[in-house]
Amino acid sequence: MPKFEIRPAREDEAGLVLDFIKKLAVYENMIDEVESTEATIYESLFVKHDAETVLGCEDGVPIGFALFFHNFSTFVGRKGLYLEDLFVIPEKRGLGYGKALLLYLARLAKERNCGFFV
Repeated sequence: MPKFEIRPAREDEAGLVLDFIKKLAVYENMIDEVESTEATIYESLFVKHDAETVLGCEDGVPIGFALFFHNFSTFVGRKGLYLEDLFVIPEKRGLGYGKALLLYLARLAKERNCGFFV
């Protein structure tokens, strides 16, 4: 059985993150709307820390990603964790990897004392 791990994306993987973003855009028939570049992804994720990305890896090979950031609820009075994108390559769907990414983020939200996860 393959080993599935989730880990934060590394600085040298901005191009990989962009590739997953483009694959998601193709899936959603929105590739013409992608303006991101490897440089803007690098700056946003690893310099400005505007968002975070985790990679789902099967036997060490990235097969999916989740990109998320914190927002804030005035009603709850705490930050929340907002999932922007989640994608698993088509040939690896149906194996529970998407669910595993969601559960990972739910646990992360709890660890970070977020008031909600959406």
